Amino acid sequence: MSEMITAELVDLEIDRSATTKEAAARALAERMVALGRVTDLDGFLADVAAREAQMPTGLDGGIGIPHCRSAHVTEPTLAFGRSAEGIDFGAPDGPADLIFLIAAPAGADDAHLTILSSLARQLMDEEFTGALRAAADAQTATDLIRGHGRVGGEETARSAAAEATDPRPENDSPPAEPFRIVAVTSCPTGIAHTYMAAESLENAAREAGVELTVETQGSAGFTRLDPAVVAAADAVIFAHDVPVRDKDRFGGKPTVDVGVKAGISRPAELIAEVRAKAARGEITADVGASPVDNAGDSGDGYGTKLRKWLMSGVSYMVPFVAAGGLLIALGFAIGGWKIDKAPSVAEHFVWTDTTSWAALLFQIGGLAFAFLVPVLAGYIAYGMADRPGLVPGFVGGSVAVTINAGFLGGLAAGLIAGAVVMGIQRVRIPSVLRGIMPVVVIPLISSAVVGFLMFLVIGKPIAELQSALTDWLEGLSGANAIILGVILGLMMCFDLGGPLNKVAYAFAVGGLANPTEGSLKVMAAVMAAGMVPPLAMALATTVRGRLFTKTERENGKAAWFLGASFITEGAIPFAAADPLRVIPASMAGGAVTGALSMAFGCTLRAPHGGIFVVPLIGQPLLYLVAIAAGVGVSTVAVILLKGGRKTAPSESGGTGEDAATEKRVPAAV
Repeated sequence: MSEMITAELVDLEIDRSATTKEAAARALAERMVALGRVTDLDGFLADVAAREAQMPTGLDGGIGIPHCRSAHVTEPTLAFGRSAEGIDFGAPDGPADLIFLIAAPAGADDAHLTILSSLARQLMDEEFTGALRAAADAQTATDLIRGHGRVGGEETARSAAAEATDPRPENDSPPAEPFRIVAVTSCPTGIAHTYMAAESLENAAREAGVELTVETQGSAGFTRLDPAVVAAADAVIFAHDVPVRDKDRFGGKPTVDVGVKAGISRPAELIAEVRAKAARGEITADVGASPVDNAGDSGDGYGTKLRKWLMSGVSYMVPFVAAGGLLIALGFAIGGWKIDKAPSVAEHFVWTDTTSWAALLFQIGGLAFAFLVPVLAGYIAYGMADRPGLVPGFVGGSVAVTINAGFLGGLAAGLIAGAVVMGIQRVRIPSVLRGIMPVVVIPLISSAVVGFLMFLVIGKPIAELQSALTDWLEGLSGANAIILGVILGLMMCFDLGGPLNKVAYAFAVGGLANPTEGSLKVMAAVMAAGMVPPLAMALATTVRGRLFTKTERENGKAAWFLGASFITEGAIPFAAADPLRVIPASMAGGAVTGALSMAFGCTLRAPHGGIFVVPLIGQPLLYLVAIAAGVGVSTVAVILLKGGRKTAPSESGGTGEDAATEKRVPAAV
């Protein structure tokens, strides 16, 4: 640790230069730059901001720990700042007065990361944090962090000593077997939250008289728990924000599955919750990694959970849409609009006939499309209930196809299947039946229930609603179509890949399950609008480079390709640095493009591909005009907004005016 922090990396009055978390990170990072620990200030801060966007780094107890791994860091470094007023890092209990900026090289070795992980654990010690708050000068704080003159933090040793001198008489009966828990903690970076959650759970377990063993899956690697320890455990706690490695080891036990911050902020509650599950006999029959491992976080609201479940299904459906849509579009492009009338290529195929090849592509694409609704329903259920949800989800999706309930039927079937499986998993069952639950009992009962509901109860009303929606889209024309294009364009550009963007995209992709002229127009408008923000930022950095930092100008070069490929997230670095100017400008251009695409009657059968699928688009030249118009509007808007600042941008991308007025960026940014 002595190599990682020096007195020059400590600022005990960071309030003088920083009132926001971005400014605090910059103030500490500048100290790293001055010592040669960071080579590119803006690049490093962009990496810090990207990590912060994944999850706020504020912790209960007045602690902020912004951190990242970055190619711009030359050696593992720790900087410390203390704020009298407090700086908001997103902790539930308020601002942080102790701020640790942790910088690790992209290829940091395990020894250094282990030391940083040890610091993260010590932050759970109130004596340690109290001593830092009382430190009179930078050198004293440095010595405390290095471990010289440490106070407190010896609870484990004291516990062990107390147990060794336990005065319990020899004739006392032996204590009852303790309740045993195994836990896994992990976070995206694997430097801080992973180990703080582990320390917090261990402390809470000691207070509760519970035997708890933690496997920390951090950047310093991880040591797999002894299989005997896992087998002997009565329950499991997962506190993680990335998938748990080899999760199947923990199947068949009562399980609590939450985000890593819950492990830090409410460990006693998690232990009590998993003990209650064990007392009720609730088990998780199958804990294989799911696409949304923390979709059931008890800290999430129902709306958040629902969005995660739906996005789970959409994420698995999109590849089928992409493959099927592109194949169908190629079939039409080669064979003409009557290719859907061609006979089956299994019965009639001429090797030298382009029409036969077009029919082959079209029919393969059609088969891929046939999986859309079952895959959507199956993986919504998977996101809710893991692998036991797959069978009833696919069955419900197939029923939706059979009764013409379409995309809406798939959504309903997936949610019903997941709910039914989750309900069955809550039922207390004899231990002798646990082995057959995931392969026999759950699939059998859940498939029967979902099939009954879809065929006889809710399927027909949903099919009628789907038909009405299809008729509405088909009948869109004139002002109504333009208004829809504006709305979709605004949604695509508001959060640049976030929840609203995904809702608009899912709406468009869902229409491809039963393509009509109206749904194909919607898909075209959504893709066109999504291409605008990165292309506009690329153009703006080209024509008015002086308004942007060096890093932003470099990002602008990449944004050309990202925008052309329909990767809206290419504009995120610009929005993160200047959201109040970039986001409104992007939305203005997206609205123009969406409106023009709908007005021109452009259609698209492929859900992705950007400029590379323009030959497969209906009205391709007008489609390019719509995109160009939106890019032009956004470019002019962002240049005018940035040009109106009172001060020129620094190489950080901010100004004194910005630091005081910058608002919080939308969650996805």
